[in-house]
Amino acid sequence: MHIRRVSAAITVIVLALSISACGKKQPPVARPVPPPPTDTTGGADRPPTPPTPIQEPTAVPPDPSLTEDPLKNVDLDQINQNSPFKPVFFSYDSAEVDGTGQQTLNENAGVLKKYGTWVITIEGHADERGTAEYNLALGERRAMAARTYLLSLGVPADRLKIVSYGKEFPFDPSHTESAWSKNRRAHFVVTSK
Repeated sequence: MHIRRVSAAITVIVLALSISACGKKQPPVARPVPPPPTDTTGGADRPPTPPTPIQEPTAVPPDPSLTEDPLKNVDLDQINQNSPFKPVFFSYDSAEVDGTGQQTLNENAGVLKKYGTWVITIEGHADERGTAEYNLALGERRAMAARTYLLSLGVPADRLKIVSYGKEFPFDPSHTESAWSKNRRAHFVVTSK
């Protein structure tokens, strides 16, 4: 009986080993993938061909003699002798900037914007009629009116100074209405650049 048990145990072990050996899975074998189907409709799935780059024209630098600022190397005295600023003229006993004065100030603001570092002094002047004190106050009001208008056009306040000369420096020393109309003005002087 002992042999039977031993033989039965060996049979059970052999069976168990053979079952476990048969149960091992074989690794899968890679099979070749078939090629993608060829498109016979003319490449509808293919992205479009990128466009041909456009040749940019070669930039030609501007002629320096045309773009160079003619006032760049000019001193203040020469600038003020041939001033790019126009004076603003006022009516008798008035500091109101009229339509013509506004056009002039618009042009002067353009000059100030072109020359962004220039500082100007606006001189207020009056004709010879009236007292010195009255004409100094009137000249100041005229200079202030021109300054206020330039400020409204966006010119920075630190670039605009004012001074009044009253009747002290007439543009035309004659004693006529024509001369007086030239002397009632706001005059612009470049004081630094």
